Amino acid sequence: MPRIKKEIQTAKAYLPEERSLDALRAAAAGCRACPLWENATQTVFGEGRADAPLILVGEQPGDQEDKKGHPFVGPAGRILDRALDQAGIRREDAFITNVVKHFKWVAKGRRRLHQKPNAREIGACLPWLEAEIDALRPKVLVAMGATAAQAIGGPEVRVTKDRGRRLESPLAPCFTVTMHPSAILRVETQEQQEEAMRRLVADLREVEWMLRKGPGRS
Repeated sequence: MPRIKKEIQTAKAYLPEERSLDALRAAAAGCRACPLWENATQTVFGEGRADAPLILVGEQPGDQEDKKGHPFVGPAGRILDRALDQAGIRREDAFITNVVKHFKWVAKGRRRLHQKPNAREIGACLPWLEAEIDALRPKVLVAMGATAAQAIGGPEVRVTKDRGRRLESPLAPCFTVTMHPSAILRVETQEQQEEAMRRLVADLREVEWMLRKGPGRS
C-alpha cells in the first residue's frame, strides 16, 4: 500500500501480522510509539463496518472519546451525526477514526483541554491509519480538518480551497476533505454556526454523491 508519509520511530513495530480490524484494534491498545499514551485513558481506535465503503478521518479523540473509548461520541460527534443525517449518509455505513489514537490534552482546573498533536506524534501514529485504510479499502476517504487533510493528502492540501472537491489519492478511488465538526463549536454566533453547518452538510452531500456514483466528477 502507498505510504502516507515517511516513518521515523512509528507504530509500525506494533502492527500485528494479522491485519484484520479486530487484530489491529487489539494491538493498538498497547501502542507506545509516542508519549501520548502516558496521559490518555486508553487508545481510541476506529469503529464501523469491516466492509464500510466510507472512511471518515478526524484529528484525534477528545475528552469524551478518551473516557468512553469510542470515536466521535462527544459534542463534535453529535454535530457529525446531524450533518451525516442531513446529507443522507448513515453513520453505520461509515468507518470513523482519527489520525492520532490518543487524546492530547492540558489541564485547566478540572477540565482537560484539547492540544493539537505535533508532527512527531502524527507521524508516529500514521501506521495505524494506514492499516485501517488498507484493511477496508474504502470507496471514499474523507479527511475532516487540517490535521487529517495534510496527514493523508500532504502539505499542499488545504481545507479552505479543497473542501468538497474530489482529490487524487492512491489510498481510495475518491478522496476529499472537509472541515472538522468541532470547528462549528468554536464559531461565535448562531448565524455563523448555521452557515458552517450548511457548508459541512454540502461537503457531505458531495461525499454521498461519490458513494453512489464513484470517480468521475471533480
